[in-house]
Amino acid sequence: MMSQTQQQVQLTALQLTSSPDPQDNLQQIERLLQQLPAHRPQLVVLPEACLCFGTNDKRQRALAELPGVGPLQQALADLAKRHQIWLVAGTMPMIDERDAAKFSAASLVFTPNGDCIARYNKIHLFDVTVADNTKQYRESAWTQAGDTVVTVPTEFGVLGMAVCYDVRFPELFRALRVAGADILVLPSAFTKVTGAAHWHVLTRARAIEQQCFLVAAAQVGDHANGRQTYGHALIIDGWGRILAESEQPQPGLATALVDMTSLASIRHDIPVAEHFNWSQKVIHANTKR
Repeated sequence: MMSQTQQQVQLTALQLTSSPDPQDNLQQIERLLQQLPAHRPQLVVLPEACLCFGTNDKRQRALAELPGVGPLQQALADLAKRHQIWLVAGTMPMIDERDAAKFSAASLVFTPNGDCIARYNKIHLFDVTVADNTKQYRESAWTQAGDTVVTVPTEFGVLGMAVCYDVRFPELFRALRVAGADILVLPSAFTKVTGAAHWHVLTRARAIEQQCFLVAAAQVGDHANGRQTYGHALIIDGWGRILAESEQPQPGLATALVDMTSLASIRHDIPVAEHFNWSQKVIHANTKR
């Protein structure tokens, strides 16, 4: 049985315009964290590539750290401890044990004590063509795809880990719900073009389908290498309602105090988890009637 404190949690998604300089980005994050509401517990999600963005992949690889070792991870741990928050540290480059030439896009979870208790490596890599300044995105050239679904228990609910392009793959989010997720966390750097077309539709759909809160952090604006990102950091509830949104094209935050018990009634009234049985039914297009 949750206590009153545990029933309520402050959910916050940061919106950044990250540069190639990790120290500048850490200062930007610190300024925004100083604006957080006082409520505890609090979950804060940083965007994808929060500490280094708008540069080439060689620079990312040069900054990559081994798990549990390095100044960038220590700086993130210090932020979590200093502000007494649960911190999902967007993604940062981690040295990949399988291919030394590549790095993993790792999303790290820190407790209010500054302990890193979980790591999710982005599974779906952004190899696409977009009608923007960059045009060709080939994330797999330097990034090693993850292969593990990750959930993280906390005192206020279970986190389900995903990153940016993952949002287009509902199978991952179904797996997270099956594994017990209550809050889906989505560090992102959606392009301006794809964001304007699909960001709100996809994030709301994932929250509705899985009957989970969704915390979607975002990069925004024009970056050093010409990339343009959409922004609109979001907090969405299990009914698909947008509880908070960072609508301005500049760094900021979206934050909402939520009652975790609200998920129970949504899941009771429309028990999609109980009705999910596609694996037992195969529909053939050529079935004769």
